[in-house]
Amino acid sequence: MRLPNKPLVDIVGIPMVVRVARRAALAQVDEVIVAVDDVQVQEVVAQAGFDVEMTSKDHISGSDRVMEVAARRAWSNQDIVINVQGDEPLLPPSVINQIAQYMKHDPHVAIATLSEPIESAADFVNPNVVKVVSDRSGRALYFSRASIPFPRDDVLEEALTDAVVQQAHAQRHVGVYGFQVHALKHFVTLSDSRLERIERLEQLRWLEDGGRIDVLQSAVPIPGGVDTQEDLDKVRQIIAVNAL
Repeated sequence: MRLPNKPLVDIVGIPMVVRVARRAALAQVDEVIVAVDDVQVQEVVAQAGFDVEMTSKDHISGSDRVMEVAARRAWSNQDIVINVQGDEPLLPPSVINQIAQYMKHDPHVAIATLSEPIESAADFVNPNVVKVVSDRSGRALYFSRASIPFPRDDVLEEALTDAVVQQAHAQRHVGVYGFQVHALKHFVTLSDSRLERIERLEQLRWLEDGGRIDVLQSAVPIPGGVDTQEDLDKVRQIIAVNAL
């Protein structure tokens, strides 16, 4: 079961949305803006000293919300926006830098995101762990909550182990995106797609339209985000033990 009022859940004395903003502020970026659609969340973020924008409650996806901010602030088509999900309180700032630098060095990259190896069979079959399969050049072929690539023989033989998952080079998608603003503008003109509605993954809207998403192998390990109470308990323990 997903957590109610997730942005404001307490993580060792600090609301999760504030912890995420603090991580983003450690990256080498020009500015950090927190886009919200709830007055209570807006007040908490503002009290923590962050730039916050109130956006519509009617957006289909987080990317639509970011576009509202980009339009309001009149960012240029070539500006790069890094969209960090509000449930990644342990996100290393270095991976934000990784996406930004990659996109700066190749102006043809309209959208980029991150992945990292899945090490356990438990994560591989967990629908809250989104998987991605890419081609040889690192461009996304598909994102899914299902177990992909599917090791058919091992599953049929009931031999799905951590080692099998690792040998399959299964990858967890990390919900951080870099957009050039022109790509974001096009993205929000698209209707939510068939695959997006089935999987509840907004990036499939872009792929189903024929778009390209570059998937970078994260330079550092990335702790999982917070979707469930179990996730929250793990994050609280990590932060308490490491005094983060």
